[in-house]
Amino acid sequence: MTQDSGLKTLSILQPVLIPNLHDLATMLLSEQIVLQDSEPWSRKGRVHRAKIRTPQGTNYLNIPLRTEDRNKQIREIRIDHTKKWISLILYSLEYNYRNSVYYDYYEPEIRADFESGSDHEFLLPFVLYLRKRILSFLNISLNSTITFSSNLENYNSDPDQLAANLKADLYYQEPGARHYQRQGHSQTLFIFNHPVYRQHFDGFFPDCCLLDLLFQYGPESYRVIDQLPVTKCNEQ
Repeated sequence: MTQDSGLKTLSILQPVLIPNLHDLATMLLSEQIVLQDSEPWSRKGRVHRAKIRTPQGTNYLNIPLRTEDRNKQIREIRIDHTKKWISLILYSLEYNYRNSVYYDYYEPEIRADFESGSDHEFLLPFVLYLRKRILSFLNISLNSTITFSSNLENYNSDPDQLAANLKADLYYQEPGARHYQRQGHSQTLFIFNHPVYRQHFDGFFPDCCLLDLLFQYGPESYRVIDQLPVTKCNEQ
């Protein structure tokens, strides 16, 4: 496929189970997002897990993967449905968020969304579905062009070379991802001041997934999202 010239900003990201505010800000800053679905899956990545708030601090929701797939590309890994992962995730959400202001309001739809995971053999389509749903609850639509690395004829796992191939003026990567994502020497460091908001337990822990914000703020989530260092989002 032929790539457009004159691209200004690019994000090179791996898919994540549920984005956090840093992920959201990075995506909103970018004119094009390359999702690296053709890179090898890593247990240290976030395509299969998402951070939530707990009374003790934070923990992760996890989707189990089939053991024989763990050396495959992200787009090829399958969910291990022999494990009762849906009920465990729903229990974890209820246990940790049932006292949040908007938990009861969103719980039926969130429950149905996770229960629909039983219809998915492969993880990536389910991850993309969850992202679409959660962004819709937050009334956010991305203006960025989203491209999968598996669909790029000139894809290169070297981020510097990929940015050059796509004629990007600058590019971002996920911070703190060096253990599972190849880091480019020329990436632009995104100075991100995480908005501090009221969580449902004492204290504040950053980088929780967007469910943390949604359950606590609901339709008022825009008050926190508006603090992100970008404004390139539209209400749906």
